[in-house]
Amino acid sequence: MILVGLTGGIGSGKSTVSAALAERGAVIVDADAIVRDVQQPGSPVLQQLAERFGPQVLAADGSLDRAAVAAVAFSDPEALKDLNKIVHPAVGAEMTARVMAERDTDHVVVMDIPLLTENPREGLQGVIVVDVPTEVQVERLVRYRGFDEADAMVRIGKQATRQQRLATATFVVDNSGDLDALAAQIDALWEYLTSLPQLPAGFEFAGRTDKGDTTTS
Repeated sequence: MILVGLTGGIGSGKSTVSAALAERGAVIVDADAIVRDVQQPGSPVLQQLAERFGPQVLAADGSLDRAAVAAVAFSDPEALKDLNKIVHPAVGAEMTARVMAERDTDHVVVMDIPLLTENPREGLQGVIVVDVPTEVQVERLVRYRGFDEADAMVRIGKQATRQQRLATATFVVDNSGDLDALAAQIDALWEYLTSLPQLPAGFEFAGRTDKGDTTTS
């Protein structure tokens, strides 16, 4: 197994890079997808969230109303801490399980984590940072995700700075251009990833290095 991390600020196009790596055969361990998985109706996590934040965080079909939770958590630091305490242990356990399931393979395993810079993982052989200027992030969030400019800036401001992310990178993907420009970089990235050495037999994934906020974007 080759094990790396993938991160990028909100609106950077990290998911596009992740999907391109999956097309080339990478196994993606997607933190955002796992967050949704552990919050399915009937799950212990969803029950705890309803107990902490009230029934208003549940949609009519019993699923989690993510917008309702975000409205509370992102406006109240204590609520955000409680959200993290409920969600993160379950997410961390599932991510570790998915990584370890690949331990005896020769796959490239990519941990796709929005806030990897804020919360590093031990055992990664490299960190891929998808990079764009802040103004590009804002433009994409407004155009494609329905944010207004002020909300986009608030969300960006809650994440690590561009400089902080770049300082952690072993490979940078500049996604400020068009898809043709990105495709050439993905080819170079895949060559880099497949050149990394396989982890030794018996490798144990240590997971997070701290207990900070890992709220996804």
